[in-house]
Amino acid sequence: MKKLLTLLSLSTLLFAFRADKPKKIIFFGDSITQAGVSPTGYITKLAGMLDKSKYELVGKGIGGNKVYDLYLRMDEDVLAQKPDAVVIWVGVNDVWHKASSGTGTDPDKFEKFYQAIINKLKAQNIKVALTTPASIGERPDNTNQQDGDLNRYSQIIRNLAAKNNLPVVDLRKAFMEYNLKNNPKNEEKGILTTDRVHLNDTGNQFVAEQMAKVIEQL
Repeated sequence: MKKLLTLLSLSTLLFAFRADKPKKIIFFGDSITQAGVSPTGYITKLAGMLDKSKYELVGKGIGGNKVYDLYLRMDEDVLAQKPDAVVIWVGVNDVWHKASSGTGTDPDKFEKFYQAIINKLKAQNIKVALTTPASIGERPDNTNQQDGDLNRYSQIIRNLAAKNNLPVVDLRKAFMEYNLKNNPKNEEKGILTTDRVHLNDTGNQFVAEQMAKVIEQL
């Protein structure tokens, strides 16, 4: 009887340990996410806003990555880490590199690779949140060179979120609304970004706040 009680006590303790284990959330993306783990990055700021006993935040960003780069490295950088959830933030380079080097990603291929990433994550019972690309230029009057493509690719991501019943961090919409209110001089950078794309301190805080809104859903 004593042995049985001891085994039951151990089982209870082990269950409690597993239940209290922090949820591992991987942020999967490009150079913006790579910088997100810096001392002032959005992932670091987000971690400071959350209960550390409940969440473990991991950044898996590589500069220059497009959607197919994420797909090719996800087995090692994501699935092997056994996360509870993944926040995908990709799309800027798929659009930006079209103009800068002619190596962007066509919309149909972007959608197919993105869906393939979602499929692999869902097959492992990993929760997923999608993120729209924020900006390539901050002018709120829609005169940034890539505004049209950014809007198009952001809508692809919104559609994928709806199709797969997933939460979406709509940074494209949030950045546009923020710049309408806070960029009266129609500056192309310096409001939320350092160089039209990468985040300054205000941008990192803003993104962390937007991300926090969906973390509980994961």
